[in-house]
Amino acid sequence: MKIKKLLISFILIISLLIIPLTSCGNKTEDTADVHVFYYTYSDPYISTVRSALDKTLDSAGIRYQDHDSNNNQTTQTEQIQTAITKGAKLLVVNIVTTGSDDAAKGIISLAKDAGIPVIFFNREVSDEIVKSYDKCAFIGTDAAEAGKLQGDMIGDYAVKNFNSLDLNGDGEISYVLFMGEKGNNEAIYRTKYSVENANKKLEEASKKPLKFYDASNTDKYLLDRDGKWSAQAANEYMTTILSSHSTANKNMVEMVICNNDGMAEGAISALNAAGYNTGKEGSTAIPVFGVDATSAAKELIKDKKMTGTIKQDGEAMAKAIEKSVENALNAKSLFDGMSDYTVDEGVAKLRIPYAVYLGE
Repeated sequence: MKIKKLLISFILIISLLIIPLTSCGNKTEDTADVHVFYYTYSDPYISTVRSALDKTLDSAGIRYQDHDSNNNQTTQTEQIQTAITKGAKLLVVNIVTTGSDDAAKGIISLAKDAGIPVIFFNREVSDEIVKSYDKCAFIGTDAAEAGKLQGDMIGDYAVKNFNSLDLNGDGEISYVLFMGEKGNNEAIYRTKYSVENANKKLEEASKKPLKFYDASNTDKYLLDRDGKWSAQAANEYMTTILSSHSTANKNMVEMVICNNDGMAEGAISALNAAGYNTGKEGSTAIPVFGVDATSAAKELIKDKKMTGTIKQDGEAMAKAIEKSVENALNAKSLFDGMSDYTVDEGVAKLRIPYAVYLGE
């Protein structure tokens, strides 16, 4: 009987220890205070943010639930409605639709009615959206900064290596640019400044500007037809290009510019299949540039299959979001105690800086 009592006491103690551990972290919708909505889990950069944010929220003992909207705004809006119904205290939203304010307005309306704060992140919403609700903020990057840094990186590389890049000796560097999602601010600014800033560097060095490989394409970029930033789209485009463009034909694309590292991976896969960028001695390497500095991209740069990328710091993004989440749950201003960060004048938008990454 004494042993039985001791056993019961031991089980009771263990259960008391376990309960606090399981009451926080990534729980079900019915117990979560914070609901985090990702536009898609499949985006390589977003996956780094999610992994880092999960860790910081777990460490802080915050009860949260992640949601995959699978690149569908209707799905995301429905997920938000359900979360509010189940008692969400805070919405953290990586919005799907960025081309207009309609989706964001709908989310703000739902949050206002429930009286709960909204933190948008990564995929930017307009100033008007943020200003429309005193419990709303945005945490992200300066969309133009990535494009400008990438353009400067490309320009410096092109000036330094111009003769070796000019494979057919025509005095110009031909390029292809994979845009990603149409109407997305990050895609728009990266497309604009990656070429514009590179050409400024070339002009200063008395070199001809970059030339889009297909003269009939007046857009001077290739768009993911599915509205994504996918490796598959870039791989398919690059494979088609390589079927008619090669060093043997003296019309090879001499530079590949990608608006994210996922598309860079896809392009490199196609180049590898055609015998380029293998990392082996004697292999012709076409410079490939991306944005995000994902783990996969860093490995490709290390293996000399990719040239450079712009670091979008997922861990720094997660840290800023977690701090803002704590503020919201404690009924503080969303950016309280975050003076180390840069915040836009006149609107609650906090910026995480980018950085050039050429390898370690």
